[in-house]
Amino acid sequence: MAGHEFPEPADRKRQVADPTATPQAAEETRQSCDPAFKHGVVVGFDGSTSSERALAYAIGMAYRSGSGLIIVHVANRLPTTVWAGCEPPVFVDVPDHRTEVLGLELACADYLSEVPWILVERGGDICHELEEVGREYEADAIVVGSTHGIVGRIFGSVAGRLARRARRPVIVIP
Repeated sequence: MAGHEFPEPADRKRQVADPTATPQAAEETRQSCDPAFKHGVVVGFDGSTSSERALAYAIGMAYRSGSGLIIVHVANRLPTTVWAGCEPPVFVDVPDHRTEVLGLELACADYLSEVPWILVERGGDICHELEEVGREYEADAIVVGSTHGIVGRIFGSVAGRLARRARRPVIVIP
């Protein structure tokens, strides 16, 4: 089905930015985030041991600085070429109920009662999404756990890629 476009319902249409517009105009059309979390601490969280350590550090950092905590879970996206055998690299959102489970676990956690926090779900490349959330919230820092295992060694760890490309401090927790 490559090359076919299906129209989106009217209530789900996205605004298309004018390619001749300045970057400031594009940022003005983006929805603003909650001002209570401006200049907060962004932390990547997926429920793993290293992300739990990163969350603990980020909680302390947010508490000491008197700022909010933006917890980001990046949902899985898989290329449709895996399923449909089509040629273009099209990505499909895979239902990820893990965010709901993580949200419930975090809501019941006593250790988050000291700081204001929100859970943000995104889909796509982890590094890009963490940096994007950091930019939207004008975060003071991004905290991530280190990647252990063969996948991180082959493809590069999320922490390493994020540290190379981020425009704000990145703190990697072992």
